[in-house]
Amino acid sequence: MSTDITTAGGRGGAAGAPVPAKGLRAGILDLGDSVMLGLASTAPVYSLAATLGLIVAVNGNYTPVILLIGFIPVLFIAYAFRELNSAIPDCGTTFTWSRRAFGPWAGWLGGWGVALAGIVVLANLAQVAGQYLWLLIGDGSLAQNKVLVTATGVLFIAVMTLVNYLGIRLGEHVQRVLTYVQYISLGIFALAIVIRIVGGAPEGQAFDFEWFNPVGAFADPGAVVHGALLALFIYWGWDTCLAVNEETENPATTPGRGAVISALVLVAIYVSVALLVMMYATIGAEGIGLGNEANQDDVFVAMKDVVLGPWGWLIVVAVLASVLSSTQTTILPTARGTLSMGVHGALPAKFGEVHPKNQTPGFSTQVMGAAAILYYVAMSFLSENLLADSISAISLFIAFYYALTGFACFWYFRGTLRESVRNLWFRGILPLAGALLLTAAFFISAVQMWDPAYGDTQIFGVGGAFVSGVVLLALGVVLAAVCRFAPATRGYFTGQASAAPSPK
Repeated sequence: MSTDITTAGGRGGAAGAPVPAKGLRAGILDLGDSVMLGLASTAPVYSLAATLGLIVAVNGNYTPVILLIGFIPVLFIAYAFRELNSAIPDCGTTFTWSRRAFGPWAGWLGGWGVALAGIVVLANLAQVAGQYLWLLIGDGSLAQNKVLVTATGVLFIAVMTLVNYLGIRLGEHVQRVLTYVQYISLGIFALAIVIRIVGGAPEGQAFDFEWFNPVGAFADPGAVVHGALLALFIYWGWDTCLAVNEETENPATTPGRGAVISALVLVAIYVSVALLVMMYATIGAEGIGLGNEANQDDVFVAMKDVVLGPWGWLIVVAVLASVLSSTQTTILPTARGTLSMGVHGALPAKFGEVHPKNQTPGFSTQVMGAAAILYYVAMSFLSENLLADSISAISLFIAFYYALTGFACFWYFRGTLRESVRNLWFRGILPLAGALLLTAAFFISAVQMWDPAYGDTQIFGVGGAFVSGVVLLALGVVLAAVCRFAPATRGYFTGQASAAPSPK
């Protein structure tokens, strides 16, 4: 029989409340697996390819320092995740921690934020995966066939949902292969750029320490904020290793370490690759320049033939592997979040069921995969522009649940902050600072999205990205209200619900 987990922590430093065992396969992942999942979830190759040109368009040569500035609140929130996980290693993460800190409504909405970000980004990943697969076949013209691309994207979501359903070990093996493919391909791409730079790239630009000067960057504060918000998206995903905490060795410590390590590795990858690409391609508006609007959707594809010649298809494979690995790992936290919500009574008990053989959240995994497919298909055929704008709104969802986690860390541990300098900084000052920065990012991003010129659509004179984001977040409030009065879940809100019993 599975047993509950009790860890140190809590408001006064006493033992934290027990974490109900859910039947997941405990101890199957080690620190290396945890870090790998954190790295894979961010889709680093795709994130750089799709975002680097946009940041350069706003911040020019100050792009490297912007990547570092955007990382600051992410690192602070990574510490919040680590500290909360040390006290409450529950796979519900933000849902469970917000509930313990602020009560059932905050917990429910935190869980909704995690699920919402996952479902919407899966639609984006499916679209990109479908396009990149067909870019590899023939002359690439099939990538423009909407029906074919959509069907392919649906198939990818379905396959990755099945992989997650069949077991965490199978998923880890698939993830390892995809991670190796994307990082080896990215390494070859970076090495080729280094060779060309050393060989004297005729149109390149020399490295300049001014690129890391925050004073110079802040000469245009609006550009810094815009660039930092873009950078926030490319770092999102490392928290997947916390969502599989109950399946990791030493669940109170290993996932938190994995989160911080993966976040630090990510910033090193992003900054170093950005530097190489800037030095070789420059920020110019012509040819392969990062400032060329024609290249902004994917700077790597624009450079692939120049850098790799007949091997240019490698970078397409890298982006495809990156997107597929992120698709699989994005399903992990959404399914485990709703599993925890089901176990704690915030969702119907069916969500809390674990497959007895596979030891995975079977029903929750299926629901998350189906929800992502339905959203993707509906938005693809309703309006591809609205789909793009709803994807832009992901920054709102990320900022919302990351900030909520930071506030929850500060409040939950408030009674322990004076016990040591370490507690003051890692449980108090840094999580609170990260939460405040992300709250500011949320409102600044919302104001930008309000502008009808922000994205590709406008609704009643307001930017479609803003409307999409607000409507989807508000839907969480509606669903929470329904659960508040539904017979199966109202006990969660009234304090009369108890965790589901451990499976036998």
